[in-house]
Amino acid sequence: MNPPVAGAYERSARTRLRRLSERGTYDRAAIHAILDEGLVAHVGLNTDHGPRVVPMMYAREGDVLYLHGAPANDLLKTAAGGVEVSVAVTIVDGLVLARSAFHHSMNYRSVVAYGFAADIANPLQKRHALDMLVKKITPDRAADVRPPSDVELRRTRLLGLPLIEVSAKVRSGGPVDDEADLTRAVWAGVVPLHVIATDPVADD
Repeated sequence: MNPPVAGAYERSARTRLRRLSERGTYDRAAIHAILDEGLVAHVGLNTDHGPRVVPMMYAREGDVLYLHGAPANDLLKTAAGGVEVSVAVTIVDGLVLARSAFHHSMNYRSVVAYGFAADIANPLQKRHALDMLVKKITPDRAADVRPPSDVELRRTRLLGLPLIEVSAKVRSGGPVDDEADLTRAVWAGVVPLHVIATDPVADD
């Protein structure tokens, strides 16, 4: 759909970071990098049955996030009806262990976006969006697997969320202890965390 756009996203009242604002960024390249590395988006909105937050696979292309599910999916159906959504993607990079309970934390990279998602109904656009979702898992795989049939397309709802109101927040580094605690005889530091793919297990 839309190619990546250079520069920064415009701040809004909702995306302006008030606490620890030095950890925030609106830089497009930084936000896109987090979205491209992340694997799960938590999508939230208000439905007729109350507030819902659902983890979903997603893909980014330019300034658009693709979300998909069944046509009867309550959250996607509500979003397609013009209800605003919130999307959060988080990558945890490490556990930050401090010398006091208060200063324990995590190193992380996160993105939060707000906006209105539109139904993708055109079959060619749906096929393209599904290709992007497969490429999100394994970049070269879409060219090898069977493409969706017309029936499968009808059984899939795809939404495109424009990335307009969006920000990122990042924490890195070690614990920030109070000076009075620095001589406390307790280990402090960072336990790094990584998502690692192990040896593939073939399907019989």
